[in-house]
Amino acid sequence: MVKLAYDKEGFLRDLDAWTPAVAATIAANENVTLTPAHWRVLETLRAFYAETDVSPAMRPFVKIMRERLGEGFGTSIALMQLFGDSPAKTAAKIAGLPRPTNCL
Repeated sequence: MVKLAYDKEGFLRDLDAWTPAVAATIAANENVTLTPAHWRVLETLRAFYAETDVSPAMRPFVKIMRERLGEGFGTSIALMQLFGDSPAKTAAKIAGLPRPTNCL
């Protein structure tokens, strides 16, 4: 079993160490129960990061989800219902991505 390293905020230090099981562990630590809707967002977020090397802050995160997943995912309220008060930060953490810049 590989020992995972996290930074002081709980983000993975080695992005290549991410697996769905790691995501489930991080989600549990964030009090998030992963559903198919969460996985759609996480997969979309990981694909965006793979294309751009950017872990988006809230406004771009909402826009990306709206463009790629539709209106049902493309609002701040929808994403907050899935990931809590700081959805861009929490989703990035669970997706095994770096902390978004400009996220509180």
